[in-house]
Amino acid sequence: MENKASMTALMSAFVRAYHFKTSDFPVFSDSIAEKLISSEEYSAMAGNILGGIDFFAPEMKGKLSSEDILEYIVSSELAPTPLSRAIYCEECLDMAVKTGTRQYVILGAGYDTFAFRNREFISNYPVFETDHPLTQEDKLKRIDCAGLTVPENLKLVPVDFSTDDLGEKLISAGFDRTKPTLFSWLGVSYYLSEEEICRTLSALAELSAEGSSVIFDFGGEGLFDSSDRRENNMLAMAMAAGEPMKSCFSNEKLSLLLNKYGFYIYELLDPKDIGERYFMKQKHMTPYTHIKLAMAVFRNT
Repeated sequence: MENKASMTALMSAFVRAYHFKTSDFPVFSDSIAEKLISSEEYSAMAGNILGGIDFFAPEMKGKLSSEDILEYIVSSELAPTPLSRAIYCEECLDMAVKTGTRQYVILGAGYDTFAFRNREFISNYPVFETDHPLTQEDKLKRIDCAGLTVPENLKLVPVDFSTDDLGEKLISAGFDRTKPTLFSWLGVSYYLSEEEICRTLSALAELSAEGSSVIFDFGGEGLFDSSDRRENNMLAMAMAAGEPMKSCFSNEKLSLLLNKYGFYIYELLDPKDIGERYFMKQKHMTPYTHIKLAMAVFRNT
């Protein structure tokens, strides 16, 4: 299971690196991601994506060069959700800091590179990356191989989410529950049951000072009955990996669920909003039909 999770995180890093290298107008500029991937891994992942053309884009077979097919599959199939949620989260963080946020927690950080790209932020505020110990151990090796130095204010917090108490782990790493915090919770909610989502929101509420916020993506109502081929592919890949997607919500149900734990939706981007905000200059990139982004703020009332 952990190897699968690490490979998922590594593919996300590949997508960020490839998009930054090849796009004239990057949705999200991650200049560090490629440094965490060996050249052999980069080539192997590109080859695996090309080998999946019958699954991802059979209509393009024989019509484009290998280079163009790779760009098409990454841009149309793999990149829209990871890139849009990454840039949205960092935009929200920038806004949140201006209104009092003083800590940043990345849940399931994988090979996130925020702390290495935002030296001014990390010099002023602590960043806590939580992930499985094996994933963090591998990331530290990659950081060392890339010749990078872990910033002093970056706290790597090993957490096995199935057994560990998130609050205890964060507090022992120096997290201050009296300070407003932004929690990044990306690419996770789909795979959790409603009960598991409630447990996470309850834990975040316990850690949240007034004005804290959580940024997340989620499946909208109708995801599991979607006619969007890309979404059907996404569901099939998750099932094949042994990590089936379990949850989707109407806006109304999501709002009620968040309110139960003191979180209130500040902003919600539907696919049309995502496309207009981030993809207008992209050649093949369009938002998924039922994937949405949200920012919710904690009010201790």
